[in-house]
Amino acid sequence: MKWWENQKVSVVWTMMRIWLGVQWLEAGWHKVNGDFDASGFLQGALTKATGDHPAVQGWYAEFLNGVALPNVELFNVLIPWGEIMVGIGLIVGFMTIPALIAGAFMNLNFLLAGTVSTNPILYTAAIILLFAGRGAYCWGADHWMIPYMKQMFNHHEKKQKKPIVV
Repeated sequence: MKWWENQKVSVVWTMMRIWLGVQWLEAGWHKVNGDFDASGFLQGALTKATGDHPAVQGWYAEFLNGVALPNVELFNVLIPWGEIMVGIGLIVGFMTIPALIAGAFMNLNFLLAGTVSTNPILYTAAIILLFAGRGAYCWGADHWMIPYMKQMFNHHEKKQKKPIVV
């Protein structure tokens, strides 16, 4: 076992994971219970794609203009509920790695859209926790769920490989 995966050190990763989950849950909760509409954010990002030193790169502005804006109603659902699901997953330590990847992906997109805010901090925390591996979910639901799922998968796989007797 690597030093960063030991139970004592993983307490630090757990506190970091729960803190990160609370950040995501609060962000999503405010959007779900408010008048969230990504249109203004997307339009603002497009204005940052102009000038001598644009904060938003041209290729990303094309994505925003060609994909995100025409489908803003879908993004109005995906963003807040994605934030809530990432938050819950991180708080309880369930599907921790997919939640960290999804959170980091959202932070990266917010950064690419020219919004700094807390995104670099949250992105960095997610990357650190991804490198912590098992240590990130040692104190969470995945600690029990992953071995259980592996056992179920292996049991199912063994059933599939039974030789056919003629």
